[in-house]
Amino acid sequence: MEEAKWYALHTFSGYENVAKENLETVVEKFNLQDRIFDIIIPVEEAIEERKGKKKLVQRKIMPCYLLVKMIYGDDLWHNITRTRGITGFVGPKGRPLALTEDEVRKMRLEKITVNLDLNKGDKIEIIDGPLNNFVGVVDLVNKENNKVKVIVEMFGRETPVDLDYSQIRKI
Repeated sequence: MEEAKWYALHTFSGYENVAKENLETVVEKFNLQDRIFDIIIPVEEAIEERKGKKKLVQRKIMPCYLLVKMIYGDDLWHNITRTRGITGFVGPKGRPLALTEDEVRKMRLEKITVNLDLNKGDKIEIIDGPLNNFVGVVDLVNKENNKVKVIVEMFGRETPVDLDYSQIRKI
């Protein structure tokens, strides 16, 4: 059986949510659950300050795009490109081009399971994210969620940073 891959779809500006809902309806209507597995609007959490109050908001990382995990076939092309709000696939001449493993990893579309034997006081190197190549010391380990709190020295100060296991390696 063919393996599911991630594809990018282009949407009308501001219609990402509508396009996602419409595509979910198409999946239901045509019983495509065994071919289309996940539909994501790429967002990141950010802290915005409005009227002196800090608020956690979700900001679109890639406006006008949806990411879809599916087993592609030419028979799906019409179902997807005719969905209201979607203008087409991202790829040469509108033909689907699957995202590379590197792109999938950088966008954190797949949950990567990493088995690390970490303890408080272990030295680690950050291998992904804005603090790439920084070295730190493990302060707290959350094995259930594959997360660690690491103390990193920045600008002469020790700063606690929360990271996923997939973002670090033990040294």
